[in-house]
Amino acid sequence: MADECDQAGDLIEFFEKVAIAEAHARASYYQPGIGICINCGVDVEGDRRWCSVECRDDWEAHARH
Repeated sequence: MADECDQAGDLIEFFEKVAIAEAHARASYYQPGIGICINCGVDVEGDRRWCSVECRDDWEAHARH
């Protein structure tokens, strides 16, 4: 069985991974658009990042996990 120190270490590692994933998702969310939907690859006009609300929602759902 794992002792309290091992359990604490596992918990710290878990929260570090969550924090890194959230920071990565936030950083990529605020990058400017490049002319294609970052979810499906369809061409978009201007500085938009997604071609539709559905693509944005899908991308955000995947970024959270």
